[in-house]
Amino acid sequence: MLITLGSPPSDAETDAWHAVISAAHVRDLPASAPEPSRTETAGKLRIPPVSGRNAHLVAVGEDGAYEGVASLLLFTDEANRHTAFLDALVVRPDARRRGVGATLWTAIRAELAAQGRSSVSTVLELGGAGEAFVDSLGFTNVLRLGRYVQRVAQALEEIPRPALPEGLRFVGWSGVVPDGTAEAFARAHGARRDVSGPSRQLDEHTPSWDVERVRTAARLIERRGGIVLTSAVLDTERDDAVVAYTEVVLTAPSDTRALQYDTVVVPAHRGRGLGRAVKRHLLGRLSELHPGVREIRTTVADDNASMLAMNEALGYRRERPAGLFQAKL
Repeated sequence: MLITLGSPPSDAETDAWHAVISAAHVRDLPASAPEPSRTETAGKLRIPPVSGRNAHLVAVGEDGAYEGVASLLLFTDEANRHTAFLDALVVRPDARRRGVGATLWTAIRAELAAQGRSSVSTVLELGGAGEAFVDSLGFTNVLRLGRYVQRVAQALEEIPRPALPEGLRFVGWSGVVPDGTAEAFARAHGARRDVSGPSRQLDEHTPSWDVERVRTAARLIERRGGIVLTSAVLDTERDDAVVAYTEVVLTAPSDTRALQYDTVVVPAHRGRGLGRAVKRHLLGRLSELHPGVREIRTTVADDNASMLAMNEALGYRRERPAGLFQAKL
């Protein structure tokens, strides 16, 4: 039986969903990868995203237990109303090979058709059951990715504190960007377009960023129970323009592994080592503010040579391969 979760779901529904996610994580991913927290699961189920709306589907067994779950993000911004992102399609390990995944996909496919979507994308680990499943549905790997992990204590010990060129200074904040830096930070976000476009084959457009959007994105992380830390480099000779920044996120305060979000250097300041400098600066702040965090995980495209080189210098090591998959409908 298929059901759609209520909005917001009850505690019992959240617990049942989280049990499926956790069981699959233990079965499918390396032991070194920490399990997702219930805080992260509840946040995703209960707080809608910035740029769309979710459909949360559940396959329920005869005993009432959840056998599989699926979460679909339907973009609502005008440039991406033709596409969607499959955030999860997970079958409990002991319920696999019974058609549960196919049943969930049929429901997702119907929802995509009803909403007029012509494509859908997802991110998966390579070499597992998930890749074989989406291959059978006509998905194509449009971008090869790698999951990389940095050990915080080791990086702090091995990498010296960075020095900035004259006229530049560091600044950092937790949560929403402060008023005095907001406009400059939003402008720097625009530089993401020419450094992080995932693939020319991906049928999704990068949104434009303004102050309200960057603040809404930070508030979303906080409303879902997480924490976002940002370090930036300001140009004191140009009204404190943001010329580089980096962000890490804890999906829950108890996390021992943080997630690396954006790292951007604006075009006029590239080649000066600012990306490495600002990431090292944030490492120090993370260690001081959240000493329980032992690792940072990042995802980088295999063809992003400059970011791979920077991360290698910062002590990141490859943990496992992944891919960005897309299906045209």
